[in-house]
Amino acid sequence: MTKPILDKHFIPMAEALSAYERDVEATKRGTKVTLVVERNGGYNYVYSYDAFPDGYDDARNYRIAERLVKTILWVCGGYRIGVCGSKEIYKRLKADYTKTGARAFDEDFMSGVYERPFEVVLLEEVPAEKRASVKVGGHLEGCRIGFDAGGSDRKVSAVIDGEVVYSEEVVWSPKTTADPTYHYREILTAMQTAASKMPRVDCIGVSSAGVYIDNRIMVASLFLKVDKEKYGDYVKNMYLSVAKEMGVPIEVANDGDVTALAGSLDLHDGRVLGLAMGTSEAAGYINADGGLNGWLSELAFAPVDFSEEAMRDEWSGDIGVGCKYFSQDAVIKLAEYGGYTFAEGLTPAEKLKVVQGLAENGDKLALDVFHDIGVYLAHTIPYYARFYDIKHILLLGRVMSGRGGDVILSTCKETLSRDYPAFKGLDIDTPSEHMRRVGQSIAAASLPAGRA
Repeated sequence: MTKPILDKHFIPMAEALSAYERDVEATKRGTKVTLVVERNGGYNYVYSYDAFPDGYDDARNYRIAERLVKTILWVCGGYRIGVCGSKEIYKRLKADYTKTGARAFDEDFMSGVYERPFEVVLLEEVPAEKRASVKVGGHLEGCRIGFDAGGSDRKVSAVIDGEVVYSEEVVWSPKTTADPTYHYREILTAMQTAASKMPRVDCIGVSSAGVYIDNRIMVASLFLKVDKEKYGDYVKNMYLSVAKEMGVPIEVANDGDVTALAGSLDLHDGRVLGLAMGTSEAAGYINADGGLNGWLSELAFAPVDFSEEAMRDEWSGDIGVGCKYFSQDAVIKLAEYGGYTFAEGLTPAEKLKVVQGLAENGDKLALDVFHDIGVYLAHTIPYYARFYDIKHILLLGRVMSGRGGDVILSTCKETLSRDYPAFKGLDIDTPSEHMRRVGQSIAAASLPAGRA
């Protein structure tokens, strides 16, 4: 197995799970365990696997089950975990997913998103799986507005029959502003500006980081400083309110999903997983039908590294999760593992630029940093593929810029070919020039079907 150069403790989730499966099979005592995660609309995700029976290496049994549950939660989202086939796993999950348990962050996040108490239940029978496939995007007819809500700038485009006729980027400060009327005015102004460039407006599509359910803002970093108690419903319904003001239908989607949609439109194909490596790890997925599964795809919090020595994420409190392996934090972490000392006072973004600058000049340590991220990615793709049906992977984000990005891509492909031959033919690439220029805005504008 290809190993990172700088991270001596890395244990890929895919390898840990494969080793566990081999050991369970060797005992000839394996028992079927099923994990069911339920979310809004009665949809669920059902994952069955062979485990040790209760009383046989319970610690390892639980560690695997807990990592799988954690992954499914952040891939799909949900407010209820069901366990069938192991009372020991059920009891420990029930204790961990509480307000004071080891997974308090996850419990609080999911109960907030779905606006109902989080539960862990013991199942006597496995329910039928019910998945969604929501066809969004690809609607290019008419006069449309595409809006992309970024943390430092807001982008809006006027799109007529699939052609961008006007586009602008405006610097704004949503993350540091406590008054949500500021956000509303800025968003509405962007919409009105785009509308003024077309004879009419048929619909609006919005791309934004965060979690959205039925076009309502459930969790979004843009409103970080806003008092949730005071402005909760005002913020949640903001895009719906803007649409009402404009008098047209609206469709809001996570920016990762919109990126995957842009890739799907560019490729004229589905089964696209988009991974953006920037401040954190962002992801989106378009299924074989060219639609959305309705999943969260918040892979920043999904496990990547099974090692007990893995780096801890300050926000979630967990170790070995994606935001520390596919982001600027990963670059910084690996550089420091290699003995590099950054100047005092640099921001994470500035530290990334330092390492990228070194890589452009052929510095070995810097190139090793990006090599290791490529190794991380190659070992993580087979694990993601247990949950996503993947044909294409689109890599983007500031970490993928320049020579460092080239090293990540080439190392990932080489490692996959060598260590995971079943994935040798997987299409992994960066966005086309067309997608970089206008793809995201067109994809956002194409989200709604249009006027009824």
